Parts: sequence; structure tokens; C-alpha cells
Amino acid sequence: MTLRILHTSDWHLGRSLHEEPLLEDQAQVLGQLVDLAREERPDAVVVAGDVYDRAVPPAEAVALLDEVLVRLAELGVPVVAIAGNHDSPERLSFAARLLAGRGVHLRADLRRAAEPVEIPGKGLVYAVPYLDPDLVRGIEGDEGIRGQAAAAERVVGRARAHAAGRRLPAVLVAHAFVQGALETPDSERPLSVGGAGSVPVAALAGFDYVALGHLHAPQEVAPGVRYSGSLLKYSFAEAAHEKGALLVEVERGAARARAVPLTARRDVVRLRGTLDELLRREDLARHAGDLVEATLDDPGYVVDAKAKLQRRFRHVVNVVRAALVPGDEGEFAREVAGAGGDDQKLFRAFFERVAGGVPAPELQEVFAAALREVQRKERAA
Repeated sequence: MTLRILHTSDWHLGRSLHEEPLLEDQAQVLGQLVDLAREERPDAVVVAGDVYDRAVPPAEAVALLDEVLVRLAELGVPVVAIAGNHDSPERLSFAARLLAGRGVHLRADLRRAAEPVEIPGKGLVYAVPYLDPDLVRGIEGDEGIRGQAAAAERVVGRARAHAAGRRLPAVLVAHAFVQGALETPDSERPLSVGGAGSVPVAALAGFDYVALGHLHAPQEVAPGVRYSGSLLKYSFAEAAHEKGALLVEVERGAARARAVPLTARRDVVRLRGTLDELLRREDLARHAGDLVEATLDDPGYVVDAKAKLQRRFRHVVNVVRAALVPGDEGEFAREVAGAGGDDQKLFRAFFERVAGGVPAPELQEVFAAALREVQRKERAA
């Protein structure tokens, strides 16, 4: 028996990129996802958490989710979606019992982890929402449950016990940071401090496929244990990612996944060069409508750089000075130490670090005058 699922996660509906709204981009890609479900006719669509970007989503994001779920329900394709760490379990699961009658299963209650969504004659889908250790500790009445690993072992353990001995393929849907997976800087909200937020792969054993959410980079952590990745590129750290969904065929003891790319309305790209180079290079014309972060290599301060770049790239949302990009911070620390508390030397070191050159005499005099005024006020106080 084969269970075919469409695995997706981390839609983050309502999210912005540097205050640039992404709702239209999300609607366009979700339209492709619905079309994919129509063409492939999977046995179920699985959404592994972070449906919304925040606990109280904007009304437009709620309306978009409503539209997508209605379209999937009209196809007759069951949907299993869990709450992630960005979601409010209570808000996401509103009217869940009514929706289940239409084949839309919104799972946010950890106490139902051992109650699978059964795809008749095809398989079982065990839905485990984000594991808040404090919540699990309260539900279980066990003060010994500390951290994600212990919470996962307790909650997933019940689902594992229920799945044991079943003849149908069993799928686990979870939202967690699994040890050994690749994180994306600036993308995922930490689940907890230190290593307490990670879950060992062994805690997720006992299923034929594990559909994960939380990390935005699509990846296989272990055989049959996969992150589908986020719906869109949600930070410039994700610029090189290939976004899409996974079509997975699950059998007892085996799973085969195929990545299906989804085309974004606007790409997220990083460009680097001097202002003149970025405005003139012909090969960059294709990024005119993309979401752009520009890193400037100009040696001095560039006046109104963002506005100038936006004449060519409409959606420049971030401009970075190359001199301010993290590099050898130890070198600057040595320069500060070498100044020996001399404010003028500190000013020159900072200016050279930021502007890439020595401050002009008139600038040094302006700083000196400001410094004298501060010192005068301090003496008078």
C-alpha cells in the first residue's frame, strides 16, 4: 500500500521582508500549490506548521488561508495542518471539528498526538504540533520534562506506540529543530535557549516518513526525515535556496520524495558592487522587479543610495555598506585599545572603519568642538 502526500510547511502568512508586504507573493505561490494538488491528486496535503507568521495574524492573512483551504477541500484532497511556534494554537484550530468534516484537519492539541488522521485504505498521519515543554509538562503532570527532546520523547512516544504493528504506512508531522539539520541565519525564530530546543532524530523514530517544519532550508536530516523548507524566501540569508514542496510516496519501511519547485512572483536577491556598477551592469536588469539587498563597495559615504538604486530596482529594501559587513572585528578592537582613551583617536579609528578613509580636518574640528561642549556641560553638572 502506498500513501502519496504533498509535504509543505512554513507558509508564514502575513510576513513582510524589511517592511515589504509579501501577501500577494504568498497568494501567487499558494495558487501554484493548489494547482499541483489538482494535477498530482495526492492522498493528503500536509502542512508542517508556521501557517501564520505571528500569533495574531492580520485579517488579510486569515482570508488567504480560508481561500486556500476552501480550494483544497473542493478538490477532495484531505489537508492535515499543525500549529508551529509562530502560530496561536487556539486561533489556528478555530472551528477545527467542523472543518474535519470537510477533510481539513487543523491540529493544535498535543493531547491528540496519538489520534491519527486516517486516509482510508492508504495510511495514517500523526499530527504533532509545536512542542512547548512547559505545556507538555503541565499536561503530563511531570516536572521532569525539560526541553524539546524530553517533550518530544513523551508526546511522539504515544504516537509511536499507537503506530506500532499497524499495516498501513504511518507518517509523523512535526514542527521542531532536529539535531544535525542546517539552520538559516535570520530566518527561524529560536525554539529555546541553548541546546534545549533541539530534538534528536531517534525521538522521531517508528514512522515510515517524518514531515518536518520550522527550518526554512529544504533538506533531508536522515532517511525518511525531511524538511520541505519554507514557502518563500523570507530573509536574504535564504537567497540561494530553492523553494518548493515535496511529493512523497510512503510505503511500510520506505519513502521516496521528489522536490517540486514553486516559482515566486518576486525573487529575493543579494547584489554587490559600487553604486555606479549596480546602476550600469546590464546583467542585473532581470532583477528590476525583485526584492533586493544591495551591498555597496564605494569607499566613502553615498548620499541617498537607496533612492538612487530604487530608480532601477523598484524593491530595494535594504542597503548595506561593505565597510559595515561583519569581518575582522578583532582588528577594530585592537585599534580601539591602541587609542588609549584618546577620544580623537577613537573618532578617527571609527571614521576610517565606516568611511574607509581619514576624516577631513574640518570634520575633526567639528568633532573636537562637540567634544569640548560635552565636557563643559559635564563639568557644570
